Amino acid sequence: MIRIAIIGATGYTARESLEILLRHPEAEVTYLTALPQECAHVSEVFPTLRGRLDLPVEPVDLDKLSQLADVAFCCLPHRVSMQFVPQLLSTGVKVVDFSADYRLRDVAVYESVYQVEHTDRDNIPRAAYGLPELFRERIPGAVLVANPGCYPTAAALAVAPLLKEKLIAPDDIVVNAVSGVTGVGRKASQAFHYPEMNENLFGYAVGTHRHQPEIEQILSDVSGQTGKVLFQPHVASYDRGIAETIYCRPLVDLTGEKISSLFNDFYADEPFVRVLEKPPTTKNVAYTNYCDIFAAPARGKIVIFSVIDNLIKGAAGQAVQNMNIICNLPETMGLL
Repeated sequence: MIRIAIIGATGYTARESLEILLRHPEAEVTYLTALPQECAHVSEVFPTLRGRLDLPVEPVDLDKLSQLADVAFCCLPHRVSMQFVPQLLSTGVKVVDFSADYRLRDVAVYESVYQVEHTDRDNIPRAAYGLPELFRERIPGAVLVANPGCYPTAAALAVAPLLKEKLIAPDDIVVNAVSGVTGVGRKASQAFHYPEMNENLFGYAVGTHRHQPEIEQILSDVSGQTGKVLFQPHVASYDRGIAETIYCRPLVDLTGEKISSLFNDFYADEPFVRVLEKPPTTKNVAYTNYCDIFAAPARGKIVIFSVIDNLIKGAAGQAVQNMNIICNLPETMGLL
C-alpha cells in the first residue's frame, strides 16, 4: 500500500486527488496539510468526504510526514512549491509537484515568466516532466515529478504525432483554448464572482500566458527543433474542462485519412488518449483522465481539436498516473 500525503490539501486539485485516491486499491491517504488558517477536519473542508475519510487537515510537520507517507502530492501554488519541495525530498518521500516550479528547465525563462527568483535550482534537473504519453521513459525511478500544466497537456498531446514525424512547422502553431472556471483555482476574486462570470466568456493574457513557454519546451523536445506557439486562452462560464482548437501549417500534403491513421497508430497503446472521428466535447471527458482528439485538414491548414478535464488529466488524474509509474504500479490503476 502506497501512503500519500497531500500538501496544500484545501484546493480543487487536492479535492480531485482525494476522490481518485479513495478508490485506488493500492493507495492510502495518510496525511493532509494546509496553512494554519485553512486547517480543519477534511469533512469540513470538503463535505462530500464526510464519512469517507477521517483525517484532519493540519499545519505541515516534516517529521510526521516522513513517518506517515511514501509519496507527497504538492498542491501548492507556483512560486510557493519550491519553498517546500526540497524539505519534502529531504524526508525521503517522493514528490509529485502540481506547480510550474519544476516544469521549465531554463531558470531564466521561469524567472521571467513568474517574476520571482527560483530558490531550488538544484532540483530542476532531477525533476521528470510527467507527461507519460510523450516522456514515459523519464519517469520510472524519479523522486520528483513535475506534473504538467493543463493547457500544455491538451496542446502537446494534440500536436505530438505530427511534430514527431516532422509533418508540420514547429514554429507556426496557434493554440486557441477555453477553460472552465475551476482553472483559476478556489480563491475568490471579483472577475470570477458569479454575477461577473455567469453566461460569460473572455480571453486573457494575450500572448503572455505563463503556459506558453511550457508548451514551446514540449514542442521542441518532441520535434528536435525550436518550437514556437501563439497560445491564446479564454475562460468560460462552466465548471470544468478544457477545449483547444489548434491550427498548424503542414509541410506535406495530408489527407484526412492519413492524419487519422497517423494519430491512431501513435496512440494505439495509450489508454488515456482517444482518437475520434469528429470534434470532441468537454462533457465526454469530464471527471475522467482521458484526452479526446480529432484532427483534419482545412483550407491549407491542419486543425486539431483536443479536450481534457482540467482537474483530472490536467492535474490530479495525471498526478496519480505519474504516482503509479514511480511506484511500479499499473499506470491505469485507480483511473479506469
